Amino acid sequence: MSNEENKVTEEELDQIIAEAEKVEEAELNEESVDEQEAKIAQLEAALLSSESKVKEQQDSVLRAKAEVENMRRRSEQEIDKARKFALNKFAEGLLPVIDNLERAMQAADAENEVVKPLFEGVELTHKTFVDTVAKFGLKEINPEGEVFNPEFHQAMSIQESPDHESNTVMFVMQKGYELNGRVVRPAMVMVAK
Repeated sequence: MSNEENKVTEEELDQIIAEAEKVEEAELNEESVDEQEAKIAQLEAALLSSESKVKEQQDSVLRAKAEVENMRRRSEQEIDKARKFALNKFAEGLLPVIDNLERAMQAADAENEVVKPLFEGVELTHKTFVDTVAKFGLKEINPEGEVFNPEFHQAMSIQESPDHESNTVMFVMQKGYELNGRVVRPAMVMVAK
């Protein structure tokens, strides 16, 4: 073989080797692309999973915040209610004292000079006592002449009366009291028929 034939053969051989390398590289690239696509799909799935977990955790955080806010609001309402009505039993205990002071003033003869200083003392004590309990939210219910309201009044008797409209309080037998809008004791009344 001559040098030229060797050259051709070497050139052909180099060309064949280069083509073989290209084919091999192309096959590797195809495998590499397939592997990369598989990895991409795997990473996308992991990303979707992570995003859903993040969304779930965000929802959980929002729910927890809402629950804490609701608990805070309920606690404030309960504390406010407890403050308003903590005096309820105490107020119930004071009502007979107010009633007795009023009875003493009704029974006393204010015109009698001997009894007058005592009457004035009881009257002043009653006024001071009523003003003091009013500062804490205790209010008198004295519905004489008003329309009967079963939420605030307790009908002790019903009588016909030409002087009063039907279902109107004619006479208050015992005053009622409310504490911060809640009835402590309803007024005992006589209602017109």
